[in-house]
Amino acid sequence: MSEHPVRFGIQTGQQNVEWSQILDLWRKADEWGYDSLWNFDHFYPIFTDPSGPCLENWSTLGALAMATTKARIGQLVSGNTYRHPCVTAKSAVTVDHISGGRLNMGIGAGWFEAEHTAYGLDFKTVRGRLEALDEACTIIKSMFTQEQTTLHGKHYDVTEAYASPKPLQDNGIPFMIGGTGRKVLLKLVAKHADMWNAMAPPATMRQLIDVIAAHGETVGRDTGEIEKTVMMPLCYTGDTDRQNMVCGLTAAMNETTPDEARKSIMIGDKQECLDKVAAYVDAGVTHFIFMTFAPYFVDEIQAFAEEVAPAARS
Repeated sequence: MSEHPVRFGIQTGQQNVEWSQILDLWRKADEWGYDSLWNFDHFYPIFTDPSGPCLENWSTLGALAMATTKARIGQLVSGNTYRHPCVTAKSAVTVDHISGGRLNMGIGAGWFEAEHTAYGLDFKTVRGRLEALDEACTIIKSMFTQEQTTLHGKHYDVTEAYASPKPLQDNGIPFMIGGTGRKVLLKLVAKHADMWNAMAPPATMRQLIDVIAAHGETVGRDTGEIEKTVMMPLCYTGDTDRQNMVCGLTAAMNETTPDEARKSIMIGDKQECLDKVAAYVDAGVTHFIFMTFAPYFVDEIQAFAEEVAPAARS
């Protein structure tokens, strides 16, 4: 039996959308009872024309913190390569105070090379990005809990850095790390994370959770403490044309078949969705985050919250 309850959230990528649309959806989703609300951390639209509009992560999250009162909020996930970890820690604590202690700190190694090249940001090697993420998590956690932080690492050199105020949350801001790299990334999850996120069907998620558990034995941690989350599209409708479109787009993004992609989508009627939740819970996943981009299918988001989520939680 999992240590964590079944939860549901939505992620709204800030690309090709007006601020008023994001604000309206977050306010509604907060009232509909979603447990978590997330934005993303990109400067360019992803998977579409990179010249399109895209609103920045931390500034929108601070504003959305003021517009919501119930759901936990966060970014899925903040790219570590974009910002120095001391700056990230200060941003996180500020938003935690603005939100009344509702922030989850999502962080990842970074992956969208085009943004880095255009903005003059060091993309590093894969190994370099993972090493930097490890150091950054150590620095940020220290900034959350210690009066001063010192770390002389390979990628960051921090000396007696003050960090005040501290987070409102007693144990610091929960860390979510996103990714699936079995050898290194998932070891960082076992070492640092309070939450973990990936996009994969239930069978794959079970395998990855087993990898995290094995790393936990190495680093001396009970990884059952880590809340396992999955990000997926939401297609709560019987409309076969829309179902086929969502399966096709997901298949193209993941380089697989539409039938295989369907296993990683919250799709269909109430019973199919409840069966999908049960399959993931059996694999060890309890927190479902629906990836949404404009135009938002608001009716589906509301109907799922009202019809499926209460049954799944019970």
